[in-house]
Amino acid sequence: MEKSLVIIPTYNEKENAEKMVRKVFSLHTPFHLLIIDDNSPDGTAAIIKRLQDEFPDRLHLVERAGKLGLGTAYIAGFRWALEHGYDYIFEMDCDFSHNPDDLERLYQAAQNGADLAIGSRYISGINVINWPLGRVLMSYFASVYVRLVTGMKVMDTTAGFKCYRRAVLETIDLDNIRLKGYGFQIEMKFTTHQLGFKIVEVPIIFTDRREGTSKMSGGIFNEALWGVLKMRFRSFGKKQSPKNISA
Repeated sequence: MEKSLVIIPTYNEKENAEKMVRKVFSLHTPFHLLIIDDNSPDGTAAIIKRLQDEFPDRLHLVERAGKLGLGTAYIAGFRWALEHGYDYIFEMDCDFSHNPDDLERLYQAAQNGADLAIGSRYISGINVINWPLGRVLMSYFASVYVRLVTGMKVMDTTAGFKCYRRAVLETIDLDNIRLKGYGFQIEMKFTTHQLGFKIVEVPIIFTDRREGTSKMSGGIFNEALWGVLKMRFRSFGKKQSPKNISA
């Protein structure tokens, strides 16, 4: 039987952690959850440990020493997922900006042949709720910029709501992923694209968090801005072998 794992990095998400766990476990598909907590001072990890008594087989926790970056959290999660035999590996935020119900739609897209299914805010217009106009424009034009630099046809290049088939993460050299913050999402998509995997965007509605504090900062955005150029220059001259495993 194929297994699906949802990876959620957390830092100070006590308002959302339990609600998210219970929501994911209420879905039709028997998703497992891996919480990667960066030593949240608000006690997020303690909440997860308590819930593990209730969900011992489906809820997993990795605790790290401190804030080590979004990219390193997901890479740690990817390695954990591969080691534990998962077939579909998801990325999702804990703050309900990604609707957990859409996990089912990403899963269906992957089962229908997508090697990487992206929950896309921009594939059918601009579907963002409760963001200031300036942030919407920054995000949208960041994706335009990334498409111009990389040549990818992905509309939402910075999206963080995704489902990978196992073979994609087995093929990518995770040690060679350089960007650790906002740019991590871009580099993973670009690498998947370069390797010839099939990428499908699934339209979603993104709703800004209602509880807790946003982790976005200018430094994270700047890393993506300049990191994308460096990433593209590094890719010149590298010959990638097509790895499209879809029928």
